[in-house]
Amino acid sequence: MTLADQESIETAWNEPEGLTARGTLFVLPGRGEDPSLYQRFGRRLSADAYRVRVLPDPVPDSGPVLARLSALLTSQDTVGPKVLVGSDTGALYASWLVASGELAGIDALILAGLPTRDDAGLPAATPGSWDDELAARTSCPAHRGVLTNSAMRRGALFAGLPDGWLERADLSQVKQPVLGIHGADDEISPLPAARVSYAAGPAARLVSVAGGRHDVLNDLTHRTVAATIVLLLERLRLGPELPVILADEALEGEY
Repeated sequence: MTLADQESIETAWNEPEGLTARGTLFVLPGRGEDPSLYQRFGRRLSADAYRVRVLPDPVPDSGPVLARLSALLTSQDTVGPKVLVGSDTGALYASWLVASGELAGIDALILAGLPTRDDAGLPAATPGSWDDELAARTSCPAHRGVLTNSAMRRGALFAGLPDGWLERADLSQVKQPVLGIHGADDEISPLPAARVSYAAGPAARLVSVAGGRHDVLNDLTHRTVAATIVLLLERLRLGPELPVILADEALEGEY
């Protein structure tokens, strides 16, 4: 694949006209997902002046995705901090790339619905299983409609994890800040197992989303999730140690 071909494989959102870009997010979708599924995410984060670049699902062919990511990271149009965002197998691939050092220049990771060794998957795909896949992915009616009308590969969530990806996604080797976002009701990747995975990360933080399912970036609570991501990005802009911006104050007496 030539560079000209690579330049057409991601979907992009930029900061509003007149504002200065505050950073760049590179998004790796999960099993079977199409970049178009992240329009709502891209619009919301770009409204806060963060550039968003959504690449294709890396599972079918990760080579062109890695090549394009590497090119984007060194592009003069890419503004730091540079954050790699992954959902489902995209989260595994993001962790693998940073842990192995195959992708340099990433300032932080944001991982959603990270698969684990307890990844339950779904039963073998059947012609009537689309409703089951929708239910596992999200409780958001709007996102269910987007999924149904998208070019995503139905049944991909049934297929299990690519060989070797789970082992290579070693968070203990990731020194950059890691924010994990996980649905409390995720039946594909149960939250208790996710806690174990993130506990290995020296700079990892995990937040759970009440009622959240597997596609937590696009679930019913997508506004709260986006706000949580923006809070991390604003701290990251101040330094890799994530200086505190907001602090809870202990109050005395009655209100």
